Amino acid sequence: MLSRRTFIGRFAASAATVASFNENGIAHALDATRFVNNRTPEDVAKDEDFWFAVQQAFTVDRSLIYLNNGGVSPSPRIVQEAMRRYLEYSNTAPTYTMWRVLEPQKEGVRRRLANAFGCDPEEMAITRNASEALEIAQLGISLKAGDEVLTTEQDYPRMLQTWRQRERRDGIVVRKVNFPTPPKSPDALVEMFERAITPKTRLIHFCHITNTTGQIFPVKRIVQMARSRGLETIVDGAHAFAHFPFKHADLDCDFYGTSLHKWLLAPFGTGFLFVRKNRIKDIWPMMPADEKLDDNIRKFEQIGTHPEANFLAIAEALTFHEGIGPERKAARLRYLFQRWAKRLEGIKGFRVLTSFDPQQSCALATFTIEGMDLNKLIAHLFNDHRIIVTGFVNFAGINGIRVTPNLFTTLREVDTFAEVIEQAIHKGLPA
Repeated sequence: MLSRRTFIGRFAASAATVASFNENGIAHALDATRFVNNRTPEDVAKDEDFWFAVQQAFTVDRSLIYLNNGGVSPSPRIVQEAMRRYLEYSNTAPTYTMWRVLEPQKEGVRRRLANAFGCDPEEMAITRNASEALEIAQLGISLKAGDEVLTTEQDYPRMLQTWRQRERRDGIVVRKVNFPTPPKSPDALVEMFERAITPKTRLIHFCHITNTTGQIFPVKRIVQMARSRGLETIVDGAHAFAHFPFKHADLDCDFYGTSLHKWLLAPFGTGFLFVRKNRIKDIWPMMPADEKLDDNIRKFEQIGTHPEANFLAIAEALTFHEGIGPERKAARLRYLFQRWAKRLEGIKGFRVLTSFDPQQSCALATFTIEGMDLNKLIAHLFNDHRIIVTGFVNFAGINGIRVTPNLFTTLREVDTFAEVIEQAIHKGLPA
């Protein structure tokens, strides 16, 4: 095990160098990986000295315990600095520096994202978030009155709203299925969709991992089942990319949209849309593009004037992610989830709504407490303990509180959260 004393000693011989260590946290975080290269991800997941080094790359407020990374995650300092640098350069002479110098550099980011996802760069559109990416596919795909779209009650509300708009506008029919939390098995999720298909079904829209309880779906099996019946699939990967390792070959879907400001730790307002190359021409862009771009993935990026800084800084987030190692990262995230959840699961009234099976979950997880007012518990967590979580109260049959740690989360923070929940169950909430 890498000793904290040994590690810090390499870089921090005085108070002045400690300050330098914090300012250059990412360099030392990545340097620390040299000490764990021959160990399993599961072993490294429990090495607090290694993760202490990683945590120094962030600038988070430690007076708070931030457990809502499923909403938006903070970026490492180096990502913030890159975006600031690009934005400042843009402002020196925008029509030249932003459009002629920086905008072409986005192609390098496209190539790196495509490599990380495992697709052709000409299938990778850089967007502002998962909602924009998915809405391009949802609003751009051809459907006529009476065509059915199959989705779930637990899909993201904005995406369900988009389908409802198409119902009102185009007369399509949206049918939603539901599943227990957690489901009996991944097989049950495939069978759920298979049973719901009718002669009018044209498309299945579902989450790679749900934002409600963190249920990971067997994407490839659902996609191939749908394709065998002549159906297309849109996969909502808002919470999946850079959360746990996978490539497009593991999914085989035609359309995939994700946010990058969650688990990749990229700048706020970044995401991507994958469209299989032979489907690009048939999908209308959400904002009109010139006909010469009909079969060009860039037609989905015609959004008018916008800062390139956010998009270019994605490259620094990819460097950080790849430097830590996707397998190590996922193992650490699962370890943080299981640390608080397994500590609490035996307490009467407490129930985890997320599977402990590593094939079905990672960091994002939800729990409920029988007989407790969950809104009051959420307020108690923040007002009395400065712990930030989010709740799903009476949403799609779910009453629960979602907890999403990230790489900067310390064990002390996770344990403090679990202790507060224990006290709330045993002693009740303050009046």
